[in-house]
Amino acid sequence: MIFATNNQHKANELNAILGATFKICTLQEVGIDMDIPEPHDTLEENAREKSTTVYSLMQADCFSEDTGLEVVALGGAPGVKSARYAGEHGHAEKNINKLLEELASHQNRKARFRTVISLIENGIEHQFEGICEGTIDWESTGTNGFGYDPIFIPTGATKSFASMPMEEKNKYSHRKKAVEKLVSYLNQKK
Repeated sequence: MIFATNNQHKANELNAILGATFKICTLQEVGIDMDIPEPHDTLEENAREKSTTVYSLMQADCFSEDTGLEVVALGGAPGVKSARYAGEHGHAEKNINKLLEELASHQNRKARFRTVISLIENGIEHQFEGICEGTIDWESTGTNGFGYDPIFIPTGATKSFASMPMEEKNKYSHRKKAVEKLVSYLNQKK
């Protein structure tokens, strides 16, 4: 199945979750050389934008996802703008620095990662959501993962996502929770 992403980190994470259950192909692997815009105000709409774009190009079942970090003290920001929080798309270090600066005077560090998957199957969309509650650390730790992983500590853990091996991260992962719902749905169709 086509995974509507050019983000190899996300593809690797999904492959680790799926194992041999399903084979996913990234946009690059199916010959689509484009970045699909994320112009909308919600994760749901951005995920839909990506999956419907790929479905219209390939006429094949596909899925996409959009993920945001929602910080309570910042009114849910950066949310849908997580990848572009500091202005430049995908510059994790700048995004982290901006977030830590804005939270510097806040004691409430509660946050959550939220993933929305949009599956287009036979032209019909289905959405699946995964949430991981946690807190924002005071500084970056760890070198694994990507995005905000160095400052996000999931509830029930004592270290950041970036300080965990993939197997441990997937015990908490918002993306894994959404993917498990997707896989459950697909397995019912078999």
